[in-house]
Amino acid sequence: MNRSRYIPFALMLTVLGSSISLLGLPANAQTAAPAAAPVVAAPAETVRPEVGKPLQAAVELYKAKNYKAAMAKLGEITVTDKTPFETYTIDRIRAAIASASGDDATAVAALLSVVAVNRAPHEEQLNFILAISDYYYKGSDYVQSATWIQRYLKEGGNDPQARDMLVFSYYLNKDYAHAGEALQANLAEEEKAGVAPTEKQLNMLSNIAAQQKDQVAYVAALEKTVVYYPKKEYWTDLVNRLRTKSNYSDRMDLDFYRLKFSMGLMSKPDEYVEMTELALQAGLPAEAKKVMETGMQAGVLGSGPDADRHKRLLGEASKKAAEDLNTIAKTETEVRKRKDGVGLFNLGYVYVTNEQYDKGIALMEQGIAAGGLKHPEEAKLHLATAYSLAGRTPNAIQEFKTVQGADGSGDLARYWVLKLTHPLP
Repeated sequence: MNRSRYIPFALMLTVLGSSISLLGLPANAQTAAPAAAPVVAAPAETVRPEVGKPLQAAVELYKAKNYKAAMAKLGEITVTDKTPFETYTIDRIRAAIASASGDDATAVAALLSVVAVNRAPHEEQLNFILAISDYYYKGSDYVQSATWIQRYLKEGGNDPQARDMLVFSYYLNKDYAHAGEALQANLAEEEKAGVAPTEKQLNMLSNIAAQQKDQVAYVAALEKTVVYYPKKEYWTDLVNRLRTKSNYSDRMDLDFYRLKFSMGLMSKPDEYVEMTELALQAGLPAEAKKVMETGMQAGVLGSGPDADRHKRLLGEASKKAAEDLNTIAKTETEVRKRKDGVGLFNLGYVYVTNEQYDKGIALMEQGIAAGGLKHPEEAKLHLATAYSLAGRTPNAIQEFKTVQGADGSGDLARYWVLKLTHPLP
């Protein structure tokens, strides 16, 4: 959303394009640029020769890029009883010359006079108002810049860059509340028109929330960002904030790591080690083994001062995973004798972690149907995760959308849906 400085150039063409015709100059006397709309004025409104002659000379000097002489020529107009229309025409030309020469103070003063009399056609009047806001923005007067952009929009202006400049004017004036409101309004308009937000707009949305220390708004902005621009840095920031929420339960830590692991967002040895230990504590050594092996293959584990510890953890996970496979059939017989579904469900996930997806998912579904599960929302999260691991994406998305837990499980489920519907490239 970089603010381009296109308005002064367009202003020169608009101001001079209409004023030249008032002086009786030939139609090709301006420049090769597209002609601006003519001034709508009554035929009787013209400039007298004693005004028109120096004005015409000023325009010719402007065309020759002799801006200093052109401005001096305007100073030669000594008529004291100028008509309102003559004053208006002089100010239009003065604004164009000042704009071309970089004299912003003179340009904006002349434009303020032009806008005040409101003689220009509506589209030209809007251009002048927008140019005034641009000059104030350029001069770091962000309060005036915002004021004039608001007028431009209120009077029917629809330049999208003006809407962007309004956001920046508020932001640079540290009026973050209004900056956020203006940006949200811009995004809503674009969404209605089927236009995707730019990455810069979404970054600004996050930045505004950060300036206000509004964590809810910041996370919401990140969630929108990963939909349109699913990059690892955005996802990492978003997922890591899950555990900082006040209602987050430590019980969800393994699921937190499962999401990160599935997206390749784990980069630190401690993350792999913690996930491995959590999986072992949950009675899922096959999952722990896979995590350690992945960390080793990525070069994150197996070196440095903790290399021996990493190898021991991998050895422990491998040993327990092998033991599970040797006893899993016996365990299944035992859990089927129980009236509740806890054993069936837990054993089902063991099968899933051993990549026996169909059998594992069937047991998990039976476990949920049997009931007795202590944390039903968490169970649905695990079933949906199993569907995802099995490649049954539609089932996974459908199941994730049913998870409503306020302990972190609902947030995790929502992020899984975002991950599956807007995958990382």
